[in-house]
Amino acid sequence: MSRAKVVIIEDEPDIVEVISYNLKREGFQVSSVGRGDEGLNLVRNLSPSLVVLDLMLPGMDGLTVCQQIKSDPITRDIPIIIVSAKGEESDVVIGLGLGADDYIAKPFSPRELLARVKAVLRRGPIREDQHKERIVIKDLLIDIARHEVRVGGELIKLTATEFKILYQLASQPGRAFTREQLLNRVVGEGVVVVDRNIDVHIRAVRKKLGPYSQMIQTIRGVGYRFVDE
Repeated sequence: MSRAKVVIIEDEPDIVEVISYNLKREGFQVSSVGRGDEGLNLVRNLSPSLVVLDLMLPGMDGLTVCQQIKSDPITRDIPIIIVSAKGEESDVVIGLGLGADDYIAKPFSPRELLARVKAVLRRGPIREDQHKERIVIKDLLIDIARHEVRVGGELIKLTATEFKILYQLASQPGRAFTREQLLNRVVGEGVVVVDRNIDVHIRAVRKKLGPYSQMIQTIRGVGYRFVDE
């Protein structure tokens, strides 16, 4: 993780200064830019380890930048943490739906941001030798080797985070997971948990699963579990 490259796309100099200072103190290489279009070009040129992205930007808004990064085969695997004053749930839904790996609402503490950055960078792909390669329940197929989910043979498009959450739940049917447990297993330990982030991911997965959405059950006051009956 040391010397990992981080690109900050943020137009508020004070915030850039705080983020840059704390990341550099932890050994990260940091580059920053204040416009969305320039940020997109910088990401394409540097191929950083992670992007910290504001939503309200001149030149090109942050959601468009996120969409462009995630739609480009060269940059789509670069993780993105959205940092924005737009903290309403609708913005969380859009940002995470476009493939962002995390979302932090302003104001935030440098300690929280560092925890999120480190957690995202620690995240690795699910290893095939550690888990079942395929889960098949009636017409629902979760294929870890291909990183695919199909319902009735039709490919269901999930973000990387959505896929990992679904696989984590489905690989241990009946087990109750708290939101903290899911985030720690999918994102990494040490992350500052924001309940609504995991709830947004769960709602998105349910919507995409269609007739199998009821297999993800909400346990009031606890979290979620997967039932295969």
